[in-house]
Amino acid sequence: MHDSGAWISVSMPYVTPRQASAPDPWAQEAADHGHVGSQRLLHVGEVQPPPFVAAALQVPPSNPVVLRRRLVLLDDEPVELVESYYPTDIARSTRLAEARKIRGGAPTLLAELGHTLHHVEEDVSVRLAAEDEADLLVLAEPTPVMQLVRTSSSQNERPVEVSVMTMLPGRHLRYHLTIGHDDAQSH
Repeated sequence: MHDSGAWISVSMPYVTPRQASAPDPWAQEAADHGHVGSQRLLHVGEVQPPPFVAAALQVPPSNPVVLRRRLVLLDDEPVELVESYYPTDIARSTRLAEARKIRGGAPTLLAELGHTLHHVEEDVSVRLAAEDEADLLVLAEPTPVMQLVRTSSSQNERPVEVSVMTMLPGRHLRYHLTIGHDDAQSH
């Protein structure tokens, strides 16, 4: 991320359930590179979702969803803004709707709630930072940012989480695809 482009991020640790005592994947990734990774929770509550989030979650645009908005820090410097959205029928009255850290992370809690993540789709684009994003990420305007939208679905193919990650320029993401034996066979 910061160092000579050698830092390459992968998504799997961020979508895989883990033990509640395991380190946060961001803290672990940063530590693996000799840094301190942390997050600051900015907002938790029910909101009207942006139209693309409502569509991805397959909920009517007028339905509220639970939003967890947080600022991701590297060595106490902002590097990413993350907004994670959940259908209210899954998140309301759970730790997803509480303004505190979720031990083991959201994928672990979703699995405990019966919504183990099975399929993850990511869409990456580049755009100019919005004014509030530029303020939170301490960017001069106009500055391009990378936006990654991750839609996670459960084993019954129901979308249960949409995360919108707004990242500083200079990120490198790597994707590894595993094709199952049954998927690769032609019939």
